[in-house]
Amino acid sequence: MSQKALADAVGVTRQTINAIENGDYNPTINLCIAICKVLDKTLNDLFWEDQGNE
Repeated sequence: MSQKALADAVGVTRQTINAIENGDYNPTINLCIAICKVLDKTLNDLFWEDQGNE
């Protein structure tokens, strides 16, 4: 899915999606949930940074 298509689906700009992907913007929990629903993923799938095996 393109950034533009995702942005349109969740009601933000493509630039917002780009900033989230680059780590330059922390989305609200509501926006996170909306993105998860559109992509059929969980919050952990998309937003949890894997800390590896410590």
